[in-house]
Amino acid sequence: MDAPQKTADRGDRGAPRLYRGIPEGAEQQVAALYWEAFGRKLGSALGPPGKGRAFLASHLHHDRGITALDGGGRVVGVAGYDLAGRALNGGSARDVLSGYGPLRGLPRLALLALFTRKPAAGELVMDGICVSAAHRGTGIGALLLREIAAVGAENACSRIRLDVIDVNPRAKALYERHGFSAVRTRQTPFLRTLMGFGAVTTMHRAVTPDDLRGGSPR
Repeated sequence: MDAPQKTADRGDRGAPRLYRGIPEGAEQQVAALYWEAFGRKLGSALGPPGKGRAFLASHLHHDRGITALDGGGRVVGVAGYDLAGRALNGGSARDVLSGYGPLRGLPRLALLALFTRKPAAGELVMDGICVSAAHRGTGIGALLLREIAAVGAENACSRIRLDVIDVNPRAKALYERHGFSAVRTRQTPFLRTLMGFGAVTTMHRAVTPDDLRGGSPR
């Protein structure tokens, strides 16, 4: 695996810097931030929270994420992606059964299968994006999305795909501002009680040559 690479800072002086990959030693921070954002959805499959965060931290694919680091080197944002069938969040069926036991592990595998979104040829699939509560509204989400687009362009992808749930309109609005368009919505009322959402919208965004330079789509 290639070592993660620090990217050039984007934004004003003193703004958080982006890092290609998950820095060694930051796994717990990334897992905690990811759980803060997606714990309601993941809790039924990987909970309780302490165990779920530990599982995520132990099975991250370091080369499938982009992190935003503050001046002290702490993770304040992370965006994961699935490229060529390798996603930020790893962990095989064997890992789940080993970590939770066969009786508890089997139903968890069934729930995790609901989150599986394999990329098509020429496609990069977003595997979650989150920003710490103290840094929301500061532009970090936009920086992460632009860097994800650059990764897609560098890997000759034609489009980026993501899913957003109906109870997260703020995220959907962010994606729309950055060139994503809804292509379909699936109603999932059976998941409302279990995971807290009742519909999932799939969004696409074309990858353009401008993305190699960190430009906005036209």
